[in-house]
Amino acid sequence: MSKELLIPRDQYLASGIHIGMKQRTAQMKDFIYQVRPDGLAVLDVNKIDNRIRVTAKFLARLKNVLVVSRRSAAQEAVEKFGEVIGAKTILGRFMPGTLTNPNYKNYFEADAVFVMDPLNDIQSLKEAVSARIPVIAVADTINEIRNIDLVIPANNKGKKSLVTLLWLLAREIAKARGTVKSDEEFSFKLADFGLTE
Repeated sequence: MSKELLIPRDQYLASGIHIGMKQRTAQMKDFIYQVRPDGLAVLDVNKIDNRIRVTAKFLARLKNVLVVSRRSAAQEAVEKFGEVIGAKTILGRFMPGTLTNPNYKNYFEADAVFVMDPLNDIQSLKEAVSARIPVIAVADTINEIRNIDLVIPANNKGKKSLVTLLWLLAREIAKARGTVKSDEEFSFKLADFGLTE
């Protein structure tokens, strides 16, 4: 029997976190549970859940985490996630040199870079690779995942999906760091991360 999921399966499904795209890269095929008759790929919820656990354990050990998102649907959630776990966030345009030019006024020495979309956040991804900084990415079925150290397979286009993922990740990081002892002790709600019903 498989272990219990971090949140009920129907909550994952309601968020749309598992809905991929019709386009699929060969690199993402291991995360695909099935392809619907209409051609839409469905990501494996168990693999999503597992990668959230692994990512939380990894990020909980780091101090200087940079979270990047050009995608407007993710920005409110990314900002809250950064605030909750104590990470630096860059929303919108990523300025060249942020990770590679120590003379740049906003230079940041990151322990890890977390991007919401490897395609949209390509500049930060390139710089992280160049600076040999580990990269974590939320990747949909269309994404190439070369140069990404840790992939969270998920719908990275939908707001509800991203809010659910970042809220859950923040909760698991707080538990891994020992700042909260249980799910119930984590005081933030999905609405705090920008989810409106």
